[in-house]
Amino acid sequence: MIEGFFLLLLLVGENGSSSELQDDQQMINETTIRDNEVEKLCNFQAIVRHLNLSKDSLKYTMSRPIINNSHHTDVSLEMKLYAILDMREIDQTLISYIWVYLEWTNEYIKWEPNEFCGIKDMTIPTAYLWMPDITIVEMTEKDKASPSPYLCVNHNGVIEYRNDQVVVSTCKLHVYKFPFDFQKCNISFKSIMYSDAEIKLKPDNSNKTVTEWSRDFMQTQYEWLFVDMSVTNRTVNEFDFNQLMVVYTITMKRRSVLYIANFLLPVFFFLVLDLASFLVSDSGGEKLGFKITVLLAVTVMQLLLNEILPSSSNRIPLIAVYCIGGFSLMLLSLLETILVMHLLDKDSAAQDNETDGIQNLSENSGEKQDIFNFHSCFRDIKRSSQCASVSGVSAEETPSVSLSVSSLPQKGSSSKLTEVAFALEKVSDELRETGKTVTLLSSNRKSGYWTRMVKKINKYFVIFYLTAVTVFLAIMFSMWIDVED
Repeated sequence: MIEGFFLLLLLVGENGSSSELQDDQQMINETTIRDNEVEKLCNFQAIVRHLNLSKDSLKYTMSRPIINNSHHTDVSLEMKLYAILDMREIDQTLISYIWVYLEWTNEYIKWEPNEFCGIKDMTIPTAYLWMPDITIVEMTEKDKASPSPYLCVNHNGVIEYRNDQVVVSTCKLHVYKFPFDFQKCNISFKSIMYSDAEIKLKPDNSNKTVTEWSRDFMQTQYEWLFVDMSVTNRTVNEFDFNQLMVVYTITMKRRSVLYIANFLLPVFFFLVLDLASFLVSDSGGEKLGFKITVLLAVTVMQLLLNEILPSSSNRIPLIAVYCIGGFSLMLLSLLETILVMHLLDKDSAAQDNETDGIQNLSENSGEKQDIFNFHSCFRDIKRSSQCASVSGVSAEETPSVSLSVSSLPQKGSSSKLTEVAFALEKVSDELRETGKTVTLLSSNRKSGYWTRMVKKINKYFVIFYLTAVTVFLAIMFSMWIDVED
């Protein structure tokens, strides 16, 4: 009996332990299943399966993500300027490096983070969801780099898109005050297809915020210094319907130090050299050659300037006026030098003619003295009717009046000699009057007359040149500083 009782207890114990083992195994299996289910819900794929996202889903990709089509989609835009890479004046383009942030709401996307292990946001490819067709109005060249391929999706349906790009945009330059100019370039964002009733594009921050952010994130500015950036929202009507546009205006200042050193100062030095050329003698040709060389140097500077400034400027830039003014002053100085050299040549020619006149007058005076001696002789013949010979008269010097006493007739010669003497006396008087006239003309045109005139011209022109250069430079720099574009 006792052995049977113990056997019964043993059998009952074995049945109880086996049932407990079965319960434990079942609990383990259930826990594993639950762990697997939790693991499946703690990843992005679970959210994608929950939302039923796919590239072929028209619900997410075909049109604006709104339940009621009468509602509009709010798109917030934010731009940060990271670098001003270049400003090409000749074709009026700005090259900048920017970051663009877009944010909008997709009404079809929503999940509870608690159901997916606290996941509040995820990253998916841009091909899975609709995106606003935002473009830059001023952009002339597409960015060679590929756009960002991902979107950030939040559990409440807010979609974020971030993209960096190098923008080559048009910018109407005002180069009137070059190289002391400020430029304002716009980068405007708007939708390509949607009107303002469908997409309301608006900036995300104020002017002060975007300026501070750009200053903090600015990496390089090349030739231009960033001053500030403002953002405005405006409505445009370009395709017979209204569209909202966000316009970022970038204000920049040109670094003018290199232009002062490489352009403005050389032209000023050329003016100084042209002024110093007045110390060079006018008698030679070195002064004229020097002035022409300086004038050609300014012409080269003008050609270099023509390659920098755009040809579509409405007004002549002040730097072009500066070059033209300096060129005009140097040209006027060159013309004055040509006039002075002409007067000096005229004075030299007058002196040569005067020397020749004096020599001729001396020769005529010698002949006149010989004739006077001959005439005195004939006066003696008139009184005495006898003259043996005429002394001092040679056949070579006075061939027209050389006579031999032996050739005169002896009879009745007194009356003939008297007539000849009167004729010679008349010729002598005419020669005397001619000599007085030549002497008077020579006394009126004294030696060095044009030389003295040249000294006066140089003196007054130097005073005028100094005054003109001073006034011109003062006006130019005052306009560069004070005039607003």
